[in-house]
Amino acid sequence: MLLEEIMSKLKKCTILFMTLLLFVITGCGGQAEKDKPLRIVTSFYPMYIDAVNITKGIDGVEVINMTKPQTGCLHDYQLTTEDMKTLSSADIFIVNGAGMEGFLDKAAEQQKNLKIIDASKSDDIEFLKDDGEDNPHVWVSITYNIDQVKAITSQLAEADPKHADAYRKNALEYITKLSALRDEMHANLDNLPHKDIVTFHEAFPYFAKEFHLNIIRVIEREPGTEPTPKELEDTIAEVKKLPVKVLFTEPQYSPLAAKTIAEATGAKIYELDPVVTGEATPDAADAYLTAMRKNMEVLKEALQ
Repeated sequence: MLLEEIMSKLKKCTILFMTLLLFVITGCGGQAEKDKPLRIVTSFYPMYIDAVNITKGIDGVEVINMTKPQTGCLHDYQLTTEDMKTLSSADIFIVNGAGMEGFLDKAAEQQKNLKIIDASKSDDIEFLKDDGEDNPHVWVSITYNIDQVKAITSQLAEADPKHADAYRKNALEYITKLSALRDEMHANLDNLPHKDIVTFHEAFPYFAKEFHLNIIRVIEREPGTEPTPKELEDTIAEVKKLPVKVLFTEPQYSPLAAKTIAEATGAKIYELDPVVTGEATPDAADAYLTAMRKNMEVLKEALQ
């Protein structure tokens, strides 16, 4: 009888202990899930800059850039094992869209629960064509970058309504800065005496359209792909006709082809930055503003 009582009490104690243990485990797990930050991953640097401005100062939200600082545009970019690992822990993936991320279908297929935000999903963006396809470099236009900020903010607020008001407030502050810069650039560039330019690759058509510039040639159709002898010959012929002979390279790519053209024409080489490389830190918040203001100063000097 005594043994039965002891066994009964042990059983009750065991049940109570297991119940308490389960409560502790599930309670801690629930708290950990509750405290887990919203993890936003961006495809490349321009999207990172927009995202850190929209999420600035918001607790419980972190932004990580997927690609390396010197990756540049994502032409023909292939996802790495490290990229897939980064995406596997992401809640939201912000992409430029318009065909820039050729790997997007693969990422969506392998990360089925990943929320994808398309920055170019805007009725206000009118795409220019490049060899029959949409030119994806829309962020290089300040107006279209503003549209991208709006598109990201709208989709982010829908995906994370808890922080919607904070996203909208931050976006408005950043758009105000972008709008002021756009006005400043129009005031400095609209009346330049020369408008014809030769750029490095197809990154600047939206920028050129916004500031009434005329791209007469590009040095490389695809960045990193040397122009053919015929393409070099044609570009040299066009540059020789210009009253102001200038070429614009990009800091992300080798200027070798541009130097060949400059030697044949006497053209001077300048740099225009499409803002696609840089360190993914909170300090990047002003990187687009800084680079565009520098582009303005370069054009003012080159096209006088």
